[in-house]
Amino acid sequence: MIVRWKLGIVVAGALALAGCSGETGPSDTPNDDGLPPMPEFPDNPTTPGGVDLGRRLFHDPVLSGDGTQSCADCHRQAFAFGDPRQFSFGIHGDAGTRNASTIVNPAWQTSQFWDGRAATLEDQAVSPVQNPIEMAADWSVVVAAVAADPDYPAAFAAAFGTSEVTQERIVRAIAQFERGFVSADSKFDRERRGEVAFSAAEIRGRDLFFSEEAECFHCHAAPLFTDGRFHDIGLDLDPPDEGRAAATGVVFDRGKFKTPSLRNVEVSAPYMHDGRFATLEEVLDHYAAGIQRSPNLDPVLGVQLNGGATGLGFTPEQRADLIAFLKALTDPSFLQNPDLGPPSS
Repeated sequence: MIVRWKLGIVVAGALALAGCSGETGPSDTPNDDGLPPMPEFPDNPTTPGGVDLGRRLFHDPVLSGDGTQSCADCHRQAFAFGDPRQFSFGIHGDAGTRNASTIVNPAWQTSQFWDGRAATLEDQAVSPVQNPIEMAADWSVVVAAVAADPDYPAAFAAAFGTSEVTQERIVRAIAQFERGFVSADSKFDRERRGEVAFSAAEIRGRDLFFSEEAECFHCHAAPLFTDGRFHDIGLDLDPPDEGRAAATGVVFDRGKFKTPSLRNVEVSAPYMHDGRFATLEEVLDHYAAGIQRSPNLDPVLGVQLNGGATGLGFTPEQRADLIAFLKALTDPSFLQNPDLGPPSS
């Protein structure tokens, strides 16, 4: 089991590098936190001024149509920058149709949103501002409002060399800030570094997680705990949400959604693209015996159990052990990092 666990880390690192190299290329120096090398972003290199500006913009309701809602209202740090509500509500009280994604180690992701319709963090930041059921703003109005704030011109000058405020600069600054959302100090990470020891339940859960019996590591390989790809995990026999197909138009992508990272999964309920599961226990119930044989079901999950159900057939003890391991992926230093919260002034 331990060999497979370590192999999962190596494979995930290789996949992450391969996924990033086509657009940005990894840096030559590996991270000392166990994550793959940080990708480089030559079109939007990270600077202290850019990060500071992005932090302010991320937490500023000026980006919304009525000045009442910021990015942080639906992406809350205590919940791994996700939303504890099943669906987020826009400035007019309209509910969204998907659960707000967490933002965990986004620098290594090569697509954004549950359906992957945005390729970069910059692309992703454009949509919520102008979405009529989210922040419901006009970008030209937002740019004017930001430019009118007496404190912003100097911040833009520090980030980009001049005080000009543009939509492009706003989303580039937000992207720079979000790339600093690095989570790599959970108990899992500290155990790997030899700083702490796992409990017996956490060891059993880890070994099961990285085994062919549970299959978890195929889509949630360490260290990122996501493959960044799209899968149909059998939530619905006839998926009401097109998923990835909404972005690609490919029928074989129907019902597929991007694999979320399991880092900090303990605090990121509710689960799945539509927030249908309130607890990790409900998630494991689905994988144990609740999988629907949907047309594009991932073949890894198409296991027929005795009695006709489809699932992986976890015992109560296995479920408890898996949850113990999943809770070891919680990173309090990430969830409480003051540098990611609202600026003091």
